Amino acid sequence: MPEVALPAIDSTHIFNIADYGAVGDGRTLNTEAIAKAIAACAQAGGGEVIIPPGLWVTGPIRMVSHMNLVIERGALVKFTRDLSQYPMGAYPVYAHDLEDVAITGSGIMDGGGDAWRPVKQEKTTEAQWKELLAKGGTLTDKGKIWWPPGTSKDSQRPYMIYFDHCQRVLLQGVTFRNSPKFVIYPTHCRDLTLRDVSVFNEWWAQNGDGIDISASTNVLLYRCNVSAGDDGICLKSSGTDTPLVQNVVIAACNVYHAHGGFVIGSNTDGGIRNVYVADCNYVGTDVGIRVKSNAGRGGLVRDIYIDRIFMSEIAHDAISFDTYYEDSPAGSDPNKRTAPIPGKTPVFTDFHISHVYCLGAAKAISLTGLPQSPVRRIFFDHVVITAGEGLTTKDANEIELKDVTLHTNGPPFQLEHPQDIRILDK
Repeated sequence: MPEVALPAIDSTHIFNIADYGAVGDGRTLNTEAIAKAIAACAQAGGGEVIIPPGLWVTGPIRMVSHMNLVIERGALVKFTRDLSQYPMGAYPVYAHDLEDVAITGSGIMDGGGDAWRPVKQEKTTEAQWKELLAKGGTLTDKGKIWWPPGTSKDSQRPYMIYFDHCQRVLLQGVTFRNSPKFVIYPTHCRDLTLRDVSVFNEWWAQNGDGIDISASTNVLLYRCNVSAGDDGICLKSSGTDTPLVQNVVIAACNVYHAHGGFVIGSNTDGGIRNVYVADCNYVGTDVGIRVKSNAGRGGLVRDIYIDRIFMSEIAHDAISFDTYYEDSPAGSDPNKRTAPIPGKTPVFTDFHISHVYCLGAAKAISLTGLPQSPVRRIFFDHVVITAGEGLTTKDANEIELKDVTLHTNGPPFQLEHPQDIRILDK
């Protein structure tokens, strides 16, 4: 892959939001003052918009090209929970069709997501559920899902950090938390770098993915920490406008609570290839390495290299390939499955998974393909997993296990067609 280009931003032009009327007292709404600082930055041809230490309440922030939004240490940016401040199509932070754009610093951005997100009763204690009901709001799904006041299951929850069709993007050092939906969602971007970023959504945050990279190319993501209510670090690809995800490096990242540590899918119909994941730790995730799609939103996913992954306390599968994945938004009928769309069948092939070690999982490895499109050419090398169950396969062929050790409570292998599995010594 080519070297990932960083944004070129003139750091000599400084625009402090306090100079444009912003007040960091936790009460003043600073949307207009921040917009004035950004407008001045744009008029000057770019520069740094500074958010200094303080408690800054604001509505949506819209980025411009050649701009670095600097969240200084001690700065806490709280996006208002007054949903009337977000017109249709607004996001807490939005960048569209820009170049050379960044968010850096050591401060915190809080998306106010608890004012948007539904909560499932099964994810709360009795006291927490009573506390939610006391706030008002509405109930759906026979009273099992609570929606905050002013929202409903038809509400369009925004992503927190949404970069769309941008080039040369940098996110560095900032903590992003409490998002209405996905926390960081770049889509159709080129030359994207995320480093030393921390992402936190509560574990019960519905659709609260941490970092979702969609339809982007030349991506470098490293030294990031994620704890999320859905997938941790995820690659997606869908649509008709150059949706291919390619040339991605994910390294030295930690994922704590999440539905998956490193995830591909479920939208893969645009294609994903040339991905390298290395030197990552997953602790307490539902699944460690998770590759998922279905016959309605699948595509070709190939040339994926995963190396030196260390996991513990995985609730379900340490490694999972699933082409029957179905997800249902809160409040919808999970029994209503989308009919398969011709030409959108998942193809998972040429995965190289090496030096993976896991202590504690319900199942070691699950490989599930489709009859018309088996999971194929999956190569495991130097893998040690301690789990309740071992390796299971269904519609999987050309699977190679080299120096793979599974410590299980029962049979280490449950293979649909053993002839499709090749086991090698060291």
